[in-house]
Amino acid sequence: MRIFGLMAACALATSASAQTDPTAFAKSAEVKAMVASMAHDIKPTEEMLYRPLLAQAPYTVAIEYWVKPKQAASHLKEAEFVTVLEGSGTLVSGGTLKNAHHWYDETDGGEIVGGTTRALKPGDTFFVPEGTPHWFGIDGGKLVMLTMHVPRPAH
Repeated sequence: MRIFGLMAACALATSASAQTDPTAFAKSAEVKAMVASMAHDIKPTEEMLYRPLLAQAPYTVAIEYWVKPKQAASHLKEAEFVTVLEGSGTLVSGGTLKNAHHWYDETDGGEIVGGTTRALKPGDTFFVPEGTPHWFGIDGGKLVMLTMHVPRPAH
């Protein structure tokens, strides 16, 4: 009888733990389906599509499907964590933004002067600190990335 009581307690603890687990999770098939959907939905006039995959305030993990480069940017109040899923391209980061303008919590500019250039391929992962200029070039038609913007911690 005592063993059954212990087993029941373990089962309840496991069940309670599963019910309160705040982990956001996406299966590989869901990620692949979202990428396929974005490939289908992107229009010839669009540079990129952004779609949230997981959300757990204040964080959002998203997929960015790029087909054309945009101007360089710098996020003033958040860092960005990125993993390349598909395609290939170029990351230019660091340096300064030429012809920059501010809007909301971003600075956009035409080009980066004095940045570091890196080739990107699937599996590459990088972290761009807040306030760091960055730009993506696209090789071979697409650059698909899993991204998460990380807000500045409150002080």
